[in-house]
Amino acid sequence: MTELFVPVDHALGDLTGQLTRALRGAVQGGRLAAGARLPSTRALAAQLGLSRGVVVECYAQLVAEGYLVGVRGSGTRVAAGVARPPAQEPPADPDRPPGHDLKPGTPDLAAFPRAAWLAATRRALTAAQHGRLGYGDPAGLPELRAELAGHLGRVRAAAAGPGEVTVIAGVAQGLSLLVRVLAARGPQRYAVEDPCSPGTLALLRAHGVEPVGVPVDRDGLDVAALAATGATVVLVTPAHQYPTGVVLAPARRAELIAWARESGALVVEDDYDAEFRYDREPVGCLQGLAPDSVVHLGSLSKSLAPALRLGWAVLPGPLAADFHHAKRYADLGTGVIEQLTFAELLSGGGYDRHLRTVRAVYRRRRDALADALRSALPATEVRGVAAGLHLYLELPPGTAEEAVVAAALERDLRVEPVGPMRLSPGPPALALGFGVLPERRLARAVELLAEAVDSAGGTGRTGRV
Repeated sequence: MTELFVPVDHALGDLTGQLTRALRGAVQGGRLAAGARLPSTRALAAQLGLSRGVVVECYAQLVAEGYLVGVRGSGTRVAAGVARPPAQEPPADPDRPPGHDLKPGTPDLAAFPRAAWLAATRRALTAAQHGRLGYGDPAGLPELRAELAGHLGRVRAAAAGPGEVTVIAGVAQGLSLLVRVLAARGPQRYAVEDPCSPGTLALLRAHGVEPVGVPVDRDGLDVAALAATGATVVLVTPAHQYPTGVVLAPARRAELIAWARESGALVVEDDYDAEFRYDREPVGCLQGLAPDSVVHLGSLSKSLAPALRLGWAVLPGPLAADFHHAKRYADLGTGVIEQLTFAELLSGGGYDRHLRTVRAVYRRRRDALADALRSALPATEVRGVAAGLHLYLELPPGTAEEAVVAAALERDLRVEPVGPMRLSPGPPALALGFGVLPERRLARAVELLAEAVDSAGGTGRTGRV
């Protein structure tokens, strides 16, 4: 007869339930093997200090469930085929973020204003009539488009009324729809900044577009080089170029607008992190200078959270109708409740308050990362400090990016190489995000990075390679 360790707490009551769950778990977990004989109801009741009726009821329940079988002449045994295989250790998660994660472009998700968002949701739903919970306008709810037009005009110097604003599910959707709309108008030649976001490159290629790269220098996009490409569409990040962090210089902004108007080309402006400007006032968006030639794209992915999948597109009039049509048949419209909530957050000033709060936090983290880099890796060059959620670290010539990245991972540190973001060769560099880690951990991350650079054969501490 099998002896059992079965924990039963008399003070908790429900003795039959406790015993049933304990025996069921023992069978499922393999502690009671198939065919094992259980004590008699009388013996188990005496062992556990229970009434025999409790044990009888427990055995009857487990027989009914198929875990036990009653065999005449040999008592009660564990049924065959009901034990689960021994638990295996879960495989390592390849997507688990390292202990020190400097992935660029990632906001601090712990800073999401949950209380303000919930309060705005309650207010919005309380005021909303039942009919508002049906399918909304695919171009976006009128109140949100009006709030966005006002917000973009006030903080980004955009020139747009509600009719020019379309609510989208993030910049990626906006760009996907735009590629589709422009393709229907005829063949297009796309240009991108070089280097640029690998996500943008992947998205364009997924839609059959192979873009041509245009060099970026310390003044931003080289417009003369752009003009030589014959491009009809160019994607730019003028407020804080990704990944170099450079701001498009005033003269280049004027050249870019002049090129677009003279050639009839379209400028697509990704305003991905322009809310975060630290050392001077934000630079106005390009769309405000040339609303007839610029598509302005933005989202809440950096300022609030990527999970919201909420953004906006400001389009020239001739494109707006076709874009709205494409939006309708892409998804029938962005989520209504999220739109109502964000409109409420905008109108009540909650979004502005949130931005002021996180801007101060990110500035302290920016300072901590930049100071630590200059101290621990003086032979490197730090750029892109004026804005955004990442810095651009140019490594000493000859340093192998991939070797540094691999050495960093061995130290539980993630950094992003710039090489995969290039369409043509360029100096070794890393893009380092500072949005997630607090100041003390950023300092430790730089210590690990300095070790990684040294171990990879570079000498960012001294300048020798």
